Amino acid sequence: MEEIARVYARSLFEVALEGGKLDVVREQLGEVADALDDNRELAVFFFSPYFSTEEKKEGLASALEDADPVVQNFLELLIEKHRMPAIFRLRRELDRLWQEENKLLPVQITSAVELDAATVERIGREIGEQTGRKVDLVSSVDPDVLGGIVLRVGNSILDASIRTRLENLRKQVARA
Repeated sequence: MEEIARVYARSLFEVALEGGKLDVVREQLGEVADALDDNRELAVFFFSPYFSTEEKKEGLASALEDADPVVQNFLELLIEKHRMPAIFRLRRELDRLWQEENKLLPVQITSAVELDAATVERIGREIGEQTGRKVDLVSSVDPDVLGGIVLRVGNSILDASIRTRLENLRKQVARA
């Protein structure tokens, strides 16, 4: 199923990029995936083999009145090929391709207390300068960190939290 999602997402990505509609297509596909995730009845309708392809296409047409033709045609293709259940994986892959295309680097800062906006912005700017990419920055608060920060940059994690330091100290004492 993962390979199917990659192939379909790559195809959608290339068509959208070629047509200059990448952002619109990504957004609309995300809205459809969110609607399917939030509404169980809608998901059952589109994923179930009990409803015909034609019924699903009619339902899709009524649900997506103002959708971009690329998105409309793509979703109809998924329905025809009985691939609608792959839409969530497909969305993740399309988002990955979109981030790659836009040179976006996801960065998450977790701290014990709310950081001021200037500090968060400075951290994001520094990471952007060092990596040469645009930073998609998210800041969150987790009291379990106790102090310091946990910084997730792409797939890498820098854990400078007091909780981790205390845990490492506890392990050293236990070994001694």
